[in-house]
Amino acid sequence: MNNTNLKNKVAIVTGASRGIGLEIAKIFYENGAKIVITDIDDKTLSIVNKEFDDSKNILSIVSDVSISDSVTNMIKTTIEKFNKIDILVNCAGITRDNLIIRMKENDWDNVINTNLKSVFLTSKIAGRYMMKEKSGNIINISSVVGITGNAGQTNYSASKAGVIGMTKSLAKEFASRNIRVNAIAPGFIDTAMTKNLKEDAKEQLIDAILLKRLGTTKDIANAALFLASSLSDYITGQTLVVDGGMIT
Repeated sequence: MNNTNLKNKVAIVTGASRGIGLEIAKIFYENGAKIVITDIDDKTLSIVNKEFDDSKNILSIVSDVSISDSVTNMIKTTIEKFNKIDILVNCAGITRDNLIIRMKENDWDNVINTNLKSVFLTSKIAGRYMMKEKSGNIINISSVVGITGNAGQTNYSASKAGVIGMTKSLAKEFASRNIRVNAIAPGFIDTAMTKNLKEDAKEQLIDAILLKRLGTTKDIANAALFLASSLSDYITGQTLVVDGGMIT
């Protein structure tokens, strides 16, 4: 028996047009789930939709998950298409790095709204449906810098620490309705966000990681698949750190 089988499950993945979100959408799809891929970037979302090429089991929705009306429309459209929501993966995220004395207020607001407010909105609106059904699974993508902090990333670290706190609180609020809520805290993952690092900075990062490599999007997607599957049925309110031993 395949305990990671997601057949007949409906999963919404935000920030799904690239990187970790796209990899999670792919691995869920490969394991039988019907997928709602959402992103604010309509061009890349269109490319991803063509890549899947399965209008029966894939729904792509352009959505700004930091705006309530946009999230409401996303949830409504999902239910109209698939009649239910089983899994919500909050992966939408941005960075606007700078030292705090140089950080623009707009860069603070954009990061907090995209990375943290979005989790509040999607969990609130999808959570209403899940509570009625007395079933659901929410997976929030945080970061190790939400645990350790990081110079030059006050806004990002604060948003990801907030995601961890929200995960714990939501797990307590939703448990009586059979809804599990967990977070994943990736370390440094080989994505577009890390490709801009200078080579010496990348080498220093790798040297601090016990497994001596950057993580891959597949590493995070595998963790998400575990939390989405029946293998983790007795796990809620937890933050799974996937960082190669960087902050051990």
